[in-house]
Amino acid sequence: MSWFQTIILAIVEGITEFLPVSSTGHMILAQGFMGMKSDDFIKAFTVIIQFGAILSVVILYWKRFFQSWDFYRMLFVAFIPAAVIGLLLSDFIDSLLENVWVVSIMLVLGGIFMLFVDKWFTYPEKDEPKMTVSKAFKIGLMQCVSMIPGVSRSMATIVGGMSQKFSRKTAAEFSFFLAVPTMAAASGYKLMKLLLKDESRQILMNNVDLLIVGNIVAFIVAMMAIKFFIGFLTKYGFKVFGYYRIIAGLLMLILLFCGFHLEI
Repeated sequence: MSWFQTIILAIVEGITEFLPVSSTGHMILAQGFMGMKSDDFIKAFTVIIQFGAILSVVILYWKRFFQSWDFYRMLFVAFIPAAVIGLLLSDFIDSLLENVWVVSIMLVLGGIFMLFVDKWFTYPEKDEPKMTVSKAFKIGLMQCVSMIPGVSRSMATIVGGMSQKFSRKTAAEFSFFLAVPTMAAASGYKLMKLLLKDESRQILMNNVDLLIVGNIVAFIVAMMAIKFFIGFLTKYGFKVFGYYRIIAGLLMLILLFCGFHLEI
């Protein structure tokens, strides 16, 4: 993997991880357009650079992230459904992840859904309720939907928050907070499995410089993406992202029908 490919993939990760557009779908497109054939290192790279994106949330929301034990309790409750289902269905989820057709179709279907989200769930900040264990758990259940590749974890959790009568901004921020334990656990689990294999561990050791740069780039870009997204979502809603998802998904389907090689 070249330095150019490293930086491009890290930029794509940073931009798409917290936007409701499916980071998986965009990583597939980016690799396809750069002619990259997926191998063990590239798969590991796309997992490991998520740590840079995670760190951006902690830094941006430093004071709010370390605010109270009740806050952690809500995050833990919301995290439980994904943790349980993720462990039970790990192999099945990985098989879906490798199916580019599933990712493409879900991008389109998710985009169509997002065209109507603002009509179904829109509540002002002044009228929103207080976060409770019950509401946090329901948001956590919605997060499980994002285990279908192409759905977007961000979209699922934000819509989950809005369905509990939270404003778009509050729902998006809770989605960012919930991403920290969820992504850290998922990425950490996959990284651990890689490190247990001698061949995979050696590949990672030989490419530490690429991993470090990838994380730094993903961190910086994710910080900018989060700041942009909060302002844009609060003002304009989901419709633009919905149209974008439909276009991206259709592009992937057209490429697949034309025999273009896409994989992750």
